[in-house]
Amino acid sequence: MGITLTQQAAEHIQRHLEQRGKGLGLRLGVKTSGCSGLSYQLEYVDDPHAEDQVFEQHGARVYVAPENLQYLQGTELDYAREGLNEGFRFNNPNEKAACGCGDSFTV
Repeated sequence: MGITLTQQAAEHIQRHLEQRGKGLGLRLGVKTSGCSGLSYQLEYVDDPHAEDQVFEQHGARVYVAPENLQYLQGTELDYAREGLNEGFRFNNPNEKAACGCGDSFTV
């Protein structure tokens, strides 16, 4: 399965890497946080880890540490703008519930 990227997400990642002037892609992970237990974590990747799983689509790369794959397997990373709000959207088939504010989820 893996991680997939929409065209919009890939373009957003590439645009920000170009503005930043460096970087190979985006790291997607999870951390314990929020009222539902887990939250998504994103950061730029300048130096990948040897054990990282790399998923590439539309010219953008997403790096995932093996310990996070159980929570993220099958996730589609999207980027959307709705009115004044914009940001990444995580379409994760592993999510069983999410908190009301949308900051955390449980599997």
